[in-house]
Amino acid sequence: MMQGMMPGGKNVNPETTIQSAKLVDLSTKFDKVKCYARNESSQYPMTNLFIGDSRLGCKSDADEQLIIHMEFNEFVKVHSIKLTEFNRGANPEELPTKVHIYVNRNNMGFEDTEDLDPTQSFELTAGDLKEDADPICLKFVKFQRVRSITLFVEDNAGGDVSALGGLQVFGKNVATTNMNEFKKQEG
Repeated sequence: MMQGMMPGGKNVNPETTIQSAKLVDLSTKFDKVKCYARNESSQYPMTNLFIGDSRLGCKSDADEQLIIHMEFNEFVKVHSIKLTEFNRGANPEELPTKVHIYVNRNNMGFEDTEDLDPTQSFELTAGDLKEDADPICLKFVKFQRVRSITLFVEDNAGGDVSALGGLQVFGKNVATTNMNEFKKQEG
């Protein structure tokens, strides 16, 4: 798959304007208490993915499979994701090659990945995971009202464990009405 490319060969940038709203990094919208990972190494937990240092990233523990669940504190529209190689690609065999994304699925375990169809799947190359690579565009129509995203790393490039150096999710807020902004009318 050519990451950063839409059907028809259009290049995509996370600063792209979609329906007159700029895309933002949605990691500030995570409900951190409800985010989790399955089969993560205690030395390299999923929280490392969001600090900006690929040397600290997240690794799986017992085998190459890894589940990363991110829950948002409000509904969002997700446009693209950026997965970054662990430690600048020092161990290329640990880089994920097959990833599935599930939308609005809570409490997923590995047995669920066999029973549920993913919202989107993609094959990754080492180039897709470089820090300067474009984000991977998602099928935007399937990511319009997202409360949670679950990434399932099914396979890697041959290593005993899988490793990611960083993760960013780009999109925008779903337009909602904030009732606190209304003022009581007198009269």
